[in-house]
Amino acid sequence: MKLVCSRESLLNAINIVSKAVSSRTTMPILECILLTASEGQLKLTSNDMELAIESSGIEAEIEQEGNIALDARFFSDIIRKVNGESVKISTDDKNIATISCGKSEFKISGQNGDDFPPIPEVEKNLRFVIAQSDLRNLIRQTIFSISQDESKPILTGELIEIDDNMIDFVSVDGYRISYKNAELFQSAGSKRAIVPGKSLGEIAKILSPDDDEKAVLYFTENHIMADINGNIVVSRLIQGEFIKYQQSFTNEYKTSAKINKAEMVEALERASLISRDSRKIPVKMEISIDNIIITSNAETSTAYEEVSAEIDGDKLIIAFNPRYLIDALKAIDDEEVYMHFNTPLSPCVFKPVEGDSFKYLVLPLRI
Repeated sequence: MKLVCSRESLLNAINIVSKAVSSRTTMPILECILLTASEGQLKLTSNDMELAIESSGIEAEIEQEGNIALDARFFSDIIRKVNGESVKISTDDKNIATISCGKSEFKISGQNGDDFPPIPEVEKNLRFVIAQSDLRNLIRQTIFSISQDESKPILTGELIEIDDNMIDFVSVDGYRISYKNAELFQSAGSKRAIVPGKSLGEIAKILSPDDDEKAVLYFTENHIMADINGNIVVSRLIQGEFIKYQQSFTNEYKTSAKINKAEMVEALERASLISRDSRKIPVKMEISIDNIIITSNAETSTAYEEVSAEIDGDKLIIAFNPRYLIDALKAIDDEEVYMHFNTPLSPCVFKPVEGDSFKYLVLPLRI
């Protein structure tokens, strides 16, 4: 292999594919990035056997086609630190790569690119098109409540449900539920799949906040593929049955409070300053006629906050882990939001003032 390409373009591609480089593996080649030079382009690929990413092609002057797998960290550090606009890369039959840029030259040992595990093939029968900004928000506004408990693999992923032109993202960790929906530009019908939270987190880092940029999603029984400006991300799906989250939400509430989101977040963050252990020292909410009183009591300190609210229904005293409330509220972009309650031992549900684009459920703590 022998080629010349832009250092900036190469660095951008490295930043994208590095997200799927394995850090814990018994297969050293999974710690590498595969470089493939062919048809006037250089492509970079990474694969940790759960998530695989292939960069969009980098325009390159290719004198000799070929491939090689290079240690991702070493290769990345070299390209980041060298000076110069163009990078020259050449390899020999012993898989030694020579990398030249500016006045610098490195020779590093690589591995045979033919031994690198290929990206799983995903048929493009089920095609769904969505704004990248919408997909980014779907992930951002739900991913915080996936479970970290590996003994419950289903809950370490998010449920994606597609029905006609609407797409729903749902995450559950046993203490809270996050639900967010958006509209698709193009739909192939219906689909239901569970995607690992790690994969969605890495996809979100590639997505653009630009409303005009589109992403294309493809599904098979075992994989999801996202095409993001020519960058291909393939993730395995989690097999199993997701919990029936719908039955946790109800439209019947004894108490509703319309609040200013920012004001509530600030009050909860101040009250939680003394709650070093949120499980042992919850925040208590007293919902009265026109405000919500928030208190927190530790052995040597207390906190008291008042948040104005439009209250409808019964008075109520209820306690929560403040972090769960704060996470949900920070995920919401709306200025105002409804909090719905039933009893001191029933969940709190956040809903929009208008529409039904999101729902967040948080279980209370016993006082």
